[in-house]
Amino acid sequence: MELPEIYLLSRDMYKELKGKTVNDVEVKNVKCLNLPFEEFRSIIVGKKFLGAKPKGKWVSLEIEDEYTLLYNTGMGANTIYYQKDDQPQETWHIKFRFEDGSGFTSRVWWFCYLHLLKNSELASHKMTAKLGPTPLDSDFSEDYLNGLFIAKRSSVKNILMDQSKVAGIGNVYIHDPLFLANVHPLRQANTITRDELTKLYASIKTVINESISCGGLAYEVNFYGVKGDYGKNRYRVAYKEGEACPICGETIQKIKTGSTSSYICPKCQPL
Repeated sequence: MELPEIYLLSRDMYKELKGKTVNDVEVKNVKCLNLPFEEFRSIIVGKKFLGAKPKGKWVSLEIEDEYTLLYNTGMGANTIYYQKDDQPQETWHIKFRFEDGSGFTSRVWWFCYLHLLKNSELASHKMTAKLGPTPLDSDFSEDYLNGLFIAKRSSVKNILMDQSKVAGIGNVYIHDPLFLANVHPLRQANTITRDELTKLYASIKTVINESISCGGLAYEVNFYGVKGDYGKNRYRVAYKEGEACPICGETIQKIKTGSTSSYICPKCQPL
């Protein structure tokens, strides 16, 4: 999951879980925990959820008594809420139950992280402490983006996907913002003009907000088990290798960019 899906999940978790007290928790693969399961369970059972917010590709859940539960779905997970009289999804790896009979389950596609920490420990949590701002945060400004690019010889794509610099963007949501800004993913960051930077900044926010308004990716489900509507029907060039560019008609290419691939229009995004 990337930022739009995490934003939606955290929003719905906030709505459904705030004020609810944990009655029990089960975890089938305890390797996802940062604590021994019995310690994890003894701490969280009986405590109340106070809130939820996105933190890059993580959901940060506030728990009473100065605790935070950090949840990362990894490659993806069906994290689904159930009401008191509903049956939870049949296959699950994590299951929370609350005192009112409701709960949620998570069926993980590959692997996830479920880390419970005292708030005083958050600054030393290696996986989240150094995350940069997300494109939805007020700290993510055009000037901030400019500061990332000035005098940097790294490629634009590498910088935007560095979670310590911009949190929440992965290889799904990187292609179309670069296309909309006419920027090749392998462009050296210090060659980006201010006009290009302005277009890129706006394009990142446009694509992220479009996906949120569509309910996230078409192959992901939300907290209620409903799929989003952001997919190939919404993409400009992403995952459209061999199709025509929507702007100039040139054939969209899939190219290698380090350890990942990118989808570009060679005419609209010259290197």
